[in-house]
Amino acid sequence: MILVYILIFTFLGSVVSLIGGILLLIKEKFAIKISHFLASFAAGTLLGTAFFDLLPEAKEAAAESGINVFFWTLAGILMFFLLERFIHHHDHGRHPGEKKSLMSLIVIGDTVHNFIDGIAIAATFLINVPLGIVTSLAVAAHEIPQEIGDFGLMLQQGITKNRVLLINFYSALAAIAGAVLTYLVKDSIQDLLPVVMSLTSGFFIYIAAANLIPEIHNNDNKKVAFWETAVLMLGVLVIYVTISLLEGRV
Repeated sequence: MILVYILIFTFLGSVVSLIGGILLLIKEKFAIKISHFLASFAAGTLLGTAFFDLLPEAKEAAAESGINVFFWTLAGILMFFLLERFIHHHDHGRHPGEKKSLMSLIVIGDTVHNFIDGIAIAATFLINVPLGIVTSLAVAAHEIPQEIGDFGLMLQQGITKNRVLLINFYSALAAIAGAVLTYLVKDSIQDLLPVVMSLTSGFFIYIAAANLIPEIHNNDNKKVAFWETAVLMLGVLVIYVTISLLEGRV
């Protein structure tokens, strides 16, 4: 039954998140207009999931093993930082006109990201179903604005709309691959689940703090600044309420 949950919510958290890119293809101006609000909501859900759910669950699961969840959370932040530095280094090192190089970096980066998302969703479901559901919600929330950005970059490179959609669909399937692989080796990694949850917390904190929040700050439109802040807070609140409902606290 857990495998069914993992497959359903990994699909919802990755493939269905392509709705952001599809929206860009159908209504480009509207998608760009709401992208900052989507990023704000995603930042809130990621931070809420990391601090209200993943870290407390990881700390509880690591109580007997002595695993330092804060060390592994920091490791997750640093690992994602190094991954982005590697991608950016190769991006800035390319010569003008090397569209294939940029395309490869976009696809590889997105695929690795989706694979990690799949691992995170499966690992949290192996702890308990409510944790898996909340993690899936956070993954879907941050993937939608990311897909708008990825689709936009590919279209700028002259890739046809149909091919852009196909590339991103296959890239999204990496999440399912990561989830299935995690489930298959669950017996081997059972004792390491607190580490996986801590790493996931680090990934979520890094994505929110280093990618999404700076994007919100870069928006010079003061008219929507209040609403972007409110939507970020709403993302945090949605996660808190969702966790409370799933755990029967309200």
